[in-house]
Amino acid sequence: MAIENIPEIYLKDIKNKPDVFVYDFKMTNDVVKSKVNLSMNMFSFLQVGKKQVHFAGNSIAVNKDQSLLLKKGNWLWTELLETETVYYCKLLFFSEKVLKEFIEKHTKTTQTPKDEIPYFVIQNDAYITSYLNSLVTISEAPAIFMENLLSVKFEELLLYLINKYGSTFKLYLQSLIVQETSSFKKIVESKIHSNLKLEEIAFLCNMSLSTFKRHFIKEYSVSPGKWLQNKRLQKAKEMLEQGDCKPSDIYLDFGYNNLSNFSIAFKNKFGFSPSKVS
Repeated sequence: MAIENIPEIYLKDIKNKPDVFVYDFKMTNDVVKSKVNLSMNMFSFLQVGKKQVHFAGNSIAVNKDQSLLLKKGNWLWTELLETETVYYCKLLFFSEKVLKEFIEKHTKTTQTPKDEIPYFVIQNDAYITSYLNSLVTISEAPAIFMENLLSVKFEELLLYLINKYGSTFKLYLQSLIVQETSSFKKIVESKIHSNLKLEEIAFLCNMSLSTFKRHFIKEYSVSPGKWLQNKRLQKAKEMLEQGDCKPSDIYLDFGYNNLSNFSIAFKNKFGFSPSKVS
């Protein structure tokens, strides 16, 4: 899976990257999963479709009733069509420079975020709809005039979200300029019960697969494949013991392509098939 450098792939002139710019992203086929290196913070205003995003220790899924503000970094994301035949979202990118200028001008908070916050979920409302319509109008303006207008519109949006979400959003903005890195163990252990592949977890750790494996063995004294399999099978057993699901309901969630492979691995570990759990 190739790594997509965003927003660079959307720019005609990479060397002169603007501080604020908008890109309309459309597609007509499901993208099952993309590796994304996001070099700027980004609003993703989802208009049609569904989106699921994994970032280090976190993951989030949104639909067209929600929008996301995403912190720059390595992401895995899945973009899916719904009943319509097109996926569409409006992306608004902004630099740390304009964010710092906004924070200095409009916020007086001295609090420092305790945890890294990779995303903020925004509930779409009448204002967001009106705001997106205004961005369409701006896109038709001359280039120099458009840059000035976008700077004003960016400030307007942040002021609105501060009014709507208060100190929670202010702290999130602070977190975007706090340089933090998620610990290796935090990322790995947050993905135990996901169906992500080792290569994808390595990407979220900002490592090649070979480096990830070496680091993992040094940290856990066992290969990552074996460790993850044991953890996931143990969790699957616990879920089956609760009696709320069947093996056929959960095998995909634990990274198995079919029920047969899941059943074999389960029986090898526990000595009985998952269908015998009671």
